[in-house]
Amino acid sequence: MTKSSKTSAKPYRYLVFIGRFQPFHLGHKAVIDAALEKADEVIVLIGSANEPRSLRNPFTTKEREQMILDAYSTDNAKRIHCVALPDTLYNDTRWLKNVQTAVLSITDNLNDNIGIIGYLKDRSSYYLALFPHWGAESVANYQNLSATPLRKAYLLGQKSIDDLNDEPIPDSTKQFLTQFAKTNDFKTLNDEARFVEDYKRQWQTAPYPPIFATVDAVVVQSGHILLVERGGDLGKGQWALPGGFLNPNEALIDACLRELIEETQIKVSENELKQAYERQLTFDDPDRSPLGRVITQAFYFELASKEKGLPNIQGSDDAARAFWLPLAKLDSKKMFQDHLAIIQKLLGI
Repeated sequence: MTKSSKTSAKPYRYLVFIGRFQPFHLGHKAVIDAALEKADEVIVLIGSANEPRSLRNPFTTKEREQMILDAYSTDNAKRIHCVALPDTLYNDTRWLKNVQTAVLSITDNLNDNIGIIGYLKDRSSYYLALFPHWGAESVANYQNLSATPLRKAYLLGQKSIDDLNDEPIPDSTKQFLTQFAKTNDFKTLNDEARFVEDYKRQWQTAPYPPIFATVDAVVVQSGHILLVERGGDLGKGQWALPGGFLNPNEALIDACLRELIEETQIKVSENELKQAYERQLTFDDPDRSPLGRVITQAFYFELASKEKGLPNIQGSDDAARAFWLPLAKLDSKKMFQDHLAIIQKLLGI
């Protein structure tokens, strides 16, 4: 469908619906159904786009688009525009810009009788308040549905294919989940889900939910950043910052240097690293780790450029390998959890 601003008898030319759809369920469909009643076209912004598979975001943007569009007739599907919306944790301004850019990919005019639609009394209500220049439509949360319990049970293998027939999901989602359960990607996620369940079981008798403290090192030299490839049970093969858990008897900076040296064997003295220290920030998104509430302190080190080049490194401990990556080659599809957002925040890029 071409970009236009035609006159319509409906209240809106476009209604915008933002969600992650992991997976797409009947609650999501109820919002799109309402949007189709009130707008000529619906722009569905699929959040957490362009990320590696994880327990929170197991399905790609294309797979979620397939679940959504296949739930509608051909005519209605033509009125629905699915657009990828990357996450920008710790930077609301960039996220708002990304929303505007996504909408502009469908219409050239941000004032083209646009509204935003979402659930009442959940996180979508926050979205509705961020766009005062657009109209706003609220929809009651259909049966108080949440994708989280379904996703968790499915990835743990607690829901058989037959069980999906009893779930509040469209046939398109049932068909997709049935096929996805046969893939190697599902097996990897199933292994991760079981690892997380076993990990959480160790803390189930604690009087209060534990809050974990970790550290991460952002080390940059000559336009390159030091990363590791994860080799453990969570996010195996993904790119991450060197880091780990704080020991009870150490300061944050000491924990950061310890983890950095253990995982990368970087040929730089602790004294030189401390001299390269620039700043540190706390990163505390509640959903940043499936292990529970994990708050990390990230330290930024800017090493001086040297004629002999980048320091020698070698992956060890929990890292399958360590490597220097040009900043221009940072790739959201390969980065572990919120580590790209941490890098962007600390480096201002």
